[in-house]
Amino acid sequence: MKLSFKEKFGYSLGELASSGLWQTLMFFLPAFYTDVYMLPAASTATLFLVVRFFDALNDPIMGTVSDRTNTRWGKYRPYIMLGALPLVFTAVMMFTVPDLSATGKLFYAYATYFSFLIFYTMVAVPFNALIGVMSPDPEQRTSLSSFKFVFAYAATLMVQGFLIPVVEKLGEGDPSKGYPLAMAGLGVICLAALLAAFFTTKERVKPVKETSNSIKEDFKDLTGNRPWLVLFFSSILILIYIGVRSSAVMYYFQYFVGRKDLASMFMVIGTVCVLIGVFPTNYLSKKFGKAPVLMACLIIISASLAVNYIAGPENLVLIFATQIIFSLASGPTFPLLWAMLADSSDYSEWKNGRRATGLAYSAATFAQKTGVAIGASATMAVLSWYGYVPNVEQGAGALQGIKSAMTVYPAIFAGLSAVCFFWYNLSDEKLEKIKSDLEQQQAHNSKEEPKTVTLNV
Repeated sequence: MKLSFKEKFGYSLGELASSGLWQTLMFFLPAFYTDVYMLPAASTATLFLVVRFFDALNDPIMGTVSDRTNTRWGKYRPYIMLGALPLVFTAVMMFTVPDLSATGKLFYAYATYFSFLIFYTMVAVPFNALIGVMSPDPEQRTSLSSFKFVFAYAATLMVQGFLIPVVEKLGEGDPSKGYPLAMAGLGVICLAALLAAFFTTKERVKPVKETSNSIKEDFKDLTGNRPWLVLFFSSILILIYIGVRSSAVMYYFQYFVGRKDLASMFMVIGTVCVLIGVFPTNYLSKKFGKAPVLMACLIIISASLAVNYIAGPENLVLIFATQIIFSLASGPTFPLLWAMLADSSDYSEWKNGRRATGLAYSAATFAQKTGVAIGASATMAVLSWYGYVPNVEQGAGALQGIKSAMTVYPAIFAGLSAVCFFWYNLSDEKLEKIKSDLEQQQAHNSKEEPKTVTLNV
């Protein structure tokens, strides 16, 4: 079942919105909270850890709800339309500085951050699960996943290259005024993109059979799914190193390198190289297999970060060279990861006779949000531990902490993530057998209407 260009393009527009908002949160919210909103680094660390941990718990809930949804538009697509408007509204509120006391501002930060993440979960979990139900063909899923992440990195490029200049322009030098205006503009773009994704996509893959099964049985199937478990733990480690490094970039260039003006260029070059790295994903995965390619990419990422550690603030050539290598190797990682999650969902249905695509993806996003929470919180904790003070020249300890958060700690977690794939056991040959068996079972049920699922908790 070959997906049309129109459908791939429409689906990927949804990723433009999802990634645009998420990358704004990843790269700019930490510095916004400490240097514009004026939250202490220690308070910001606690905020990130507490809110993101509880938000991550919502992902499996959203996954089980969407798996049990039956509408004329499908299981997953309705939530994209329902959550789009509140998602972009809370994004603007999150980057707004209220005229409140220190305690009031802290409460407002918790409330708006948590609200944004609730609606992000409502949209992102079903949106990601669509990869598993738009086509039953593993190659088409890999192609769709690659297409999706081209748009993801394009969104990252847009945010990294334009957000700060737009904030400065609209705020006339006052970032507390510029941020909400810039986020409102980004929100309009994201709203239109999410609605386009809803109207241009279609759910085609139906469960071989829909039976009365409990959430407990779904989780039992998931925890007995070895390929999914590997992806779950590797996702946590991957997002830890991304969370640590992303949160450290602005601090690294402002205080360690001493060239804040180069931060946007650094991020944009990285994103362009990531985008370039996406294109050979299909070829590499067909030639060598998904898991070996992903493992090799993670090893290269870890090595490039280790080399980056030896670069002094004046050695811009080495700093940018390691960023290019890091980014090229990062290109295939997420397209492969999301395609492999769909494969693990097929494996679960083949093995257990039940399909829970939403739960498989939501539990994976739980792992990723947990990783980001740990990573971002760890960066703030390191800064606080080493005596970081915003908007002043940093001491030697704080500079060492910033440098380590940018290089050493991410390198360790990238290496650990690569090790996980020694336990991944879905080969291309096995996937072909799974696909063939499921197609034969589906043929027997193709004329039957899906039955209403009874939820027994």
